[in-house]
Amino acid sequence: METRGAVALVTGASSGLGRATAERLAARGATVIAHGRDEAALESLAKRTGAIPLVEDLAEPGAAWRLAERARMYRVDLLVANAGSGYAGDLSTMDGTKIAGLIAANLTAPIELTRALLPAMLERGRGGLFYVASIAGRTGVAGEAVYAATKAGLDTFATSLRQELTGKGVEVGVLVPGVIATAFFERRGRPYGRMRPRLLPVEPAADALVRLIETGAAERYLPRWLGLPVAIRFTAPALYRGLAGRYGQS
Repeated sequence: METRGAVALVTGASSGLGRATAERLAARGATVIAHGRDEAALESLAKRTGAIPLVEDLAEPGAAWRLAERARMYRVDLLVANAGSGYAGDLSTMDGTKIAGLIAANLTAPIELTRALLPAMLERGRGGLFYVASIAGRTGVAGEAVYAATKAGLDTFATSLRQELTGKGVEVGVLVPGVIATAFFERRGRPYGRMRPRLLPVEPAADALVRLIETGAAERYLPRWLGLPVAIRFTAPALYRGLAGRYGQS
C-alpha cells in the first residue's frame, strides 16, 4: 500500500510500537491520526510529527465507535490496529472486569473500528487494514489464557476478512510478533522472564510493521523463526504439547 498521502489511524500510538509506527508513517508522508490513552504523550507526538491526536480508552464501552466517528472526519485510508493490553496470572484469580477490558480493547475494538471504516474504503476501492496480533494467539501461553484468546480471535478475524475482501482493493495484513521491549510487561503485572524468544527493540519491530503495510503482505512473523513452533503445533501436536508444557510460559 502507498503510504505517502494516505490518512492512517494508528491505535495505541502514545507509546511503544504504536508510537514508533506513527512516527515512521508520518516520515513517509502519511497524515497520521494518533490514538492513545495518554493525552500528554499524544500531544508530544503531534508536535514532532504533525499527527492528529485522539484520546480514547478502548476498554470502555462505546469508545471504538467514538474514535471511529472522530477519525472518519479525515477519510481514513489505513487502519493500524495496534492498541491492546495484557494480563499475566492464573485465570482462576483473574478479576471479571479485567477479562472484559482485555476482550474489549484487544478484540472488540479492532472489529468495531474495522466495521466503521471499511464501507468508505470499499466505496473508494482502496484501503488497508493491518492488525498487530501475537505469537501467543497462535500457540497459547500458560498464565495468559484470556490475552492469548483475544489475539487468536483477532488473528482469525483478519484471516477471514482478507478472504472476504479479495479483489476489492482493500488489503489486510497481520503482524505476529514475539516479545517487544515496551511497557507492555510492566502493565500486565509480570516482567518477561524467558530466554527465548528474546525481547525485540521497538524500532526494528516498527520497521517490520511498516514494511508489511507497504508490501501488502498477508502476514509477517517477528522474528521469522516464530513460524516454526506454529508449524510444529499443527503438524506434530503431541510434540508441541510436550514442548509447551516445558517452555510455554512467559
